[in-house]
Amino acid sequence: MVVESKKPLQKRRVLVGTVVSNKMKKTIVVKVDRNVKHGFYKKYVTLFERFKAHDEKNEAQPGDLVSIISSRPLSREKRWALREILRRGNRLAVELDQQPLKDETVLIKQETKILETS
Repeated sequence: MVVESKKPLQKRRVLVGTVVSNKMKKTIVVKVDRNVKHGFYKKYVTLFERFKAHDEKNEAQPGDLVSIISSRPLSREKRWALREILRRGNRLAVELDQQPLKDETVLIKQETKILETS
């Protein structure tokens, strides 16, 4: 009697997106864009989803273009793993966006207070 083999493994899903955050340990947040035609207006609308993916070596940085692959559940929200980094992002622009800039008016007010007290 011949025993049939189990079901063949399903092909894993691969997505390409941009790293939005890497503030968690071994976890990145990837934003994946897609264009969908609106049902009534027949215009294309850009929709996006954010996926949490496992990054074992903490390689990916915000702004990087990465591909992620589906995996077994690793935590409550993590069902994806980093496959590869396709293109490095512009780190300087991302770092400048994250740093809060002081308003020039605040600096001017502080200087006038110092001048008035002395």
